[in-house]
Amino acid sequence: MENQHHKISGYRELNEEEIALMNRIKAKGEELKELIDEANELTAKTSEEYGTADGEHYRWSAIAKSHLQQGLMALTRAVAKPNFF
Repeated sequence: MENQHHKISGYRELNEEEIALMNRIKAKGEELKELIDEANELTAKTSEEYGTADGEHYRWSAIAKSHLQQGLMALTRAVAKPNFF
């Protein structure tokens, strides 16, 4: 459905500059996801190699992922300025 946001309360029209910025934020999010995946692969290899395969690196990676997602969402809300909680 085209222009769905018109039917969802709390959202407004974004101008071209805001749309471009939102798309840059989303692209950075994809870059960060790739970086997290790369770190997970590398740390999994080195953990096995050094005998530290307790999985703690995955916990820290998950924490980083959650915080980065939260930051990206906050940044998109800062640009979009929705008028709801």
